[in-house]
Amino acid sequence: MSTMLQFLSDYGYLAIYGLLTLGIVGLPVPDELLMTTVGYLTTIGTMKFPYALFFSFAGAMSGMMISYWIGKKAGRPFLNRYGKWVGLKPHRIAKAEQWMNKYGPLSIMFGYFIPGFRHVTCYLCGITKMPLRKYSLFASLGALFWCLIFILIGRVLGYANNG
Repeated sequence: MSTMLQFLSDYGYLAIYGLLTLGIVGLPVPDELLMTTVGYLTTIGTMKFPYALFFSFAGAMSGMMISYWIGKKAGRPFLNRYGKWVGLKPHRIAKAEQWMNKYGPLSIMFGYFIPGFRHVTCYLCGITKMPLRKYSLFASLGALFWCLIFILIGRVLGYANNG
């Protein structure tokens, strides 16, 4: 925790943006811990709430768009070639496509709160070629809500700790 506080204090809003982008793409960044730490830093005055929310939202959306485009451009060929090695045979891929076509928008918004699941849904939306406008709308709503909730949790913890 102290390392993350120091990193965020040193690099500020760009650290939020970069870490969230990498975390959403799938690298091992503790996104929830990052966002609650950001919320705490807004409580003690190290960061400003509106900027923290903006840069966290922008980082989350950047990561989601990168994942979507990777899924759209490389996902299907990758799954066709290597899917059988991880249990994703054509019939399972077809089931995942059906599920995404039916529940995709909701899975983007609410799946954001499930670590690991949010990463997969972004790629699946690209693989199933969800229209970009539809994807962007639901991804942005989910990202904004998620960023806001976790920053507010960090602020509440910050007030409890300093109060």
